[in-house]
Amino acid sequence: MKEETRATLTDSLTQFVDPYIGTSFHGHVFMGANVPFGAVQLGPTNITEGWDWCSGYHYSDSTIVGFAHTHLSGTGIGDLGDIAVMPTTGPVKVMEGSVKNPEKGFVSLFSHRDERVKPGYYAVKLKRYNIQAELTASERVGFHQYTFPASEEAHIVVDLQSGIGWDQPTETFIEQLNDSTLAGYRFSKGWAADQRIYFAAVFSKPIQNFKSYQLLDSLGNTAPAYKGNRIKGVVSFTTSNGEKVKLKVGISPVSTQNAVANIRAEIPHWNFDKVVADADAAWNKELQKVSIQTDDPKQLKTFYTALYHTLIAPSIFNDHNGDYLGTDKKVYKNAPFTNLTTFSLWDTYRAAHPLFTILQKERVSDMINSMLAVYKQQGKLPVWHLMGNETNTMVGYSAVPVVADAILKGFDGFDKDLAYEAMKATAMRDDKGLDQVKAKGYIPANITVESVAMGLEYAIDDWCLAQVAKQRGATEDYAYFSKRGRNYENYFDKQTRFMRGRISDQEWRTPFSPFVSRHRNDDFCEGNSWQYTWLVPQDVEGLINLQGGEKQFSQKLDSLFVAQGDMGEEASNDISGLIGQYAHGNEPSHHITYLYSYVGQPWKTADKVRFILSHFYTDKPDGIIGNEDVGQMSAWYIFSSLGFYPVNPANGAYVFGSPAVKEATLNLADGKKLVIKAPNNSPENKYIQKVTLNGKPYTKSYILHKDLMQGGELVFEMGNTPGATWGVAQKDRPRSVTR
Repeated sequence: MKEETRATLTDSLTQFVDPYIGTSFHGHVFMGANVPFGAVQLGPTNITEGWDWCSGYHYSDSTIVGFAHTHLSGTGIGDLGDIAVMPTTGPVKVMEGSVKNPEKGFVSLFSHRDERVKPGYYAVKLKRYNIQAELTASERVGFHQYTFPASEEAHIVVDLQSGIGWDQPTETFIEQLNDSTLAGYRFSKGWAADQRIYFAAVFSKPIQNFKSYQLLDSLGNTAPAYKGNRIKGVVSFTTSNGEKVKLKVGISPVSTQNAVANIRAEIPHWNFDKVVADADAAWNKELQKVSIQTDDPKQLKTFYTALYHTLIAPSIFNDHNGDYLGTDKKVYKNAPFTNLTTFSLWDTYRAAHPLFTILQKERVSDMINSMLAVYKQQGKLPVWHLMGNETNTMVGYSAVPVVADAILKGFDGFDKDLAYEAMKATAMRDDKGLDQVKAKGYIPANITVESVAMGLEYAIDDWCLAQVAKQRGATEDYAYFSKRGRNYENYFDKQTRFMRGRISDQEWRTPFSPFVSRHRNDDFCEGNSWQYTWLVPQDVEGLINLQGGEKQFSQKLDSLFVAQGDMGEEASNDISGLIGQYAHGNEPSHHITYLYSYVGQPWKTADKVRFILSHFYTDKPDGIIGNEDVGQMSAWYIFSSLGFYPVNPANGAYVFGSPAVKEATLNLADGKKLVIKAPNNSPENKYIQKVTLNGKPYTKSYILHKDLMQGGELVFEMGNTPGATWGVAQKDRPRSVTR
């Protein structure tokens, strides 16, 4: 009998977070020091090696070329890496260098044995220089502490050229303000086409010498300059052995003056250990919103690291005084909300944002207000917003389900009329195939790639918009968008029983294989027809009917998890975590395991959910089966471990699966607590036999958000064989319309 392990409210839950999880394989997670939703993600950047370095760091690497103040976590495109700082000794170098020719630059090797990592703190020894680097952060300030050896040639290089992935500098600037302060900016282009970040850097040690250079070529030739597209600033001084040099770097989307003010507001002192402790406390405050009990210590680490990953973004994109840079490149002063960025909405509308409505109630209005500000500035809600830029990445207008969900769950703090206007305006545009949606009800496959993926996502978004129209009494809008919410029917081929691209009312695209995936060159987006055929979370009943009824639906769903076929050489790297053709490493599959409950077979959901929880999430560096996707992969794990999942992103319901923890306490807003118990839960006892809510029998295989948020006690009785009656009856099954 294993001894039970409980994480209680008095514990330091950061001890269970392992930031290495997801830094290997295709996880793409951020490694470094930050605070929840902070503007600063201060961490090491490796020499970029390709797709698996989208965050700037991959576990397989052993190089460091700087500690940058912005990083992405779990994206499929690399960007940011702004304002990189590199401590060095010896002759001044201003190039990164390479593994083959490190002497040409300042790159240093490191070993994981010499790293120490925890939420809000990162430390490593730079082997080349024998410098101990330590990092911590507040919301808008990165705090560095470097322990130097004795040297008459000690330097701190401020590298304004280097970025991650697609990022390229367009204009960079640095100047010395006084004997201890530098300031400047870095403008760049990449995934975010027009990115602007200002900074101020304050040193604990007087600057003995400062020079700035423009790098002229790949040979390392330079010219003195303070402005250019590849500016490097070098601070030099003499150090004694073991001397600590500290550096506070404030960042701002608005001005160097605001960057200075951010430092004064957030870290007005030089107590590095205090900032580490404050960061730890900030993380604990968020992690303690969920206290779990389990008999597996590894599960504690996996669970709390997943929760940690859901708290990195969306990230703050304003100054301490409320100023921020809009999408229209205008400065908005003293905004009445916290402006946010890094909205990976195609991923996060599915589970991460629903999780925020439970655990981050006080932040939801900031997220919605940020989206509404984007709407006012660019004429549509954000698609994939990054640092004041619309990247238009991925298909659909996936802000609509998030805004709709907030409205339908009764959140306040934002303008509901403006929100409805923004959703409608976004849905009624003519770009990205929407003119065809309005005219034909589908997007012809011969006019654009990803037509099926695009159309299915639009149908989800439109259904969500229709529910808001219904709540508002907008009868005509409700009828119109409800009809558009059924447009998924137009992509379903009754002969093959798959979603597929169509050319016209009479013609399907040929040849057709449900297995083949041609990334950015077919009718799907990072997937194939086997995966996309199930992308109707808004109307599962309608999908069941398309498949010919419950029996055929269930059989087809069974087939998904065993089907074997070649996806082809052009398939996306995002298609990972395969069970047959089910791909857990990519978001369109995330709701699928829960569909069995809609046909009265909840035990099949339990089987699949438990397999995924135990095989595709581990406590190792490669412990996330695919790209973490800015919290979505982790949100799936959190929900599923607790025993339920939001199949429909905006109907206010969660479908039960198979709780994987013995007990969990959710500390909700207004002082309420929801206690979830599954006392006889085990790897074998994975099937729900019956449920009670506040001591009363609960026969439904789903639960409503409004009931969860009342708090109370939800108890699952588990068994090692499928329950004979629980969740089977038609009246107890999940349904798409709950209001």
